[in-house]
Amino acid sequence: MDLALFDFDGTITTVETFPIFMRRAVPRARLAIGACVLAPWLVGYRSGAVSGKTVRAAMVRVGLRGVPETRARDAGRRFAQEFLPDVIRSQASERIDWHKTRGDTVVIVSAALDLYLSEWAHPRGIDVVCSRLEAKDGLLTGRYHGGDCCGPEKVARIRARYDLKRYAQIFAYGDTVEDREMLRLANHSFYRWQAQAI
Repeated sequence: MDLALFDFDGTITTVETFPIFMRRAVPRARLAIGACVLAPWLVGYRSGAVSGKTVRAAMVRVGLRGVPETRARDAGRRFAQEFLPDVIRSQASERIDWHKTRGDTVVIVSAALDLYLSEWAHPRGIDVVCSRLEAKDGLLTGRYHGGDCCGPEKVARIRARYDLKRYAQIFAYGDTVEDREMLRLANHSFYRWQAQAI
């Protein structure tokens, strides 16, 4: 049995789901304010001066602080059911099915939020290692629980959850610099669906 590790946004999907989910989940009254507050961060991200990790944390802090957790979970459920099916790459679906047919353990390892990612993956028998939001007294705090799951954090969480010695081979699929460490962990790595030399 092998281990198959998949990034989500841009690897399994054709779009970056995180910002789309945030636009749908953030209360309407906050969207305009958030757009103004976050504009410099987004410009910095597009120019490469600000990391995706920094922008995601700012979006969560501005958009979701104080939002009832139940409301956010409902938004995640709807997003998984109504939006995600239309943006899944057929190539990714086929590869996931291939791994499952072989009896491999399939895991999505992503900075995407568990609010929607778990809702999409678990019914398909796929494990999830991803970013989770902190809640206190039923309200989101605007912070991550355990930090953003990207870069080296992906590998740390994989190692904490799975005994890698149990697997004959490790496959990894990613599409950005945030997947680099995870791709290096694998015997077979695929960057933007192209096999990489080890």
